[in-house]
Amino acid sequence: MSASKKTSPFHGTYFDRDTVLRVARWAEILSWVVVVVYALDLLVSAGVFALQISRGFWAGLGPSDLLTNVLLIVERPFRGIVYFVALQAIAKALLILMDMEDSLRRTARR
Repeated sequence: MSASKKTSPFHGTYFDRDTVLRVARWAEILSWVVVVVYALDLLVSAGVFALQISRGFWAGLGPSDLLTNVLLIVERPFRGIVYFVALQAIAKALLILMDMEDSLRRTARR
């Protein structure tokens, strides 16, 4: 009974290639989930704001109140953009670092 062990093709490394690829892939997937969630948040809050205006909730308030609420609605998606860019950068950086390590190993063998 020999148990087949899955070993990394990179001998002497401190990471498992498949795990790094899996983490990079999940970071990319999660970044797109963040974009969808923040886009839905923008649509819902803009819809609620429009309904509040149409129902007369903002009747006695001034333009600064309206602009403040518009600013708060528009500001939230920028956080989503930052999270998206950060997660995409993490995924790409992991792949770049793995590529560099593989390239260095090939160069050292020559």
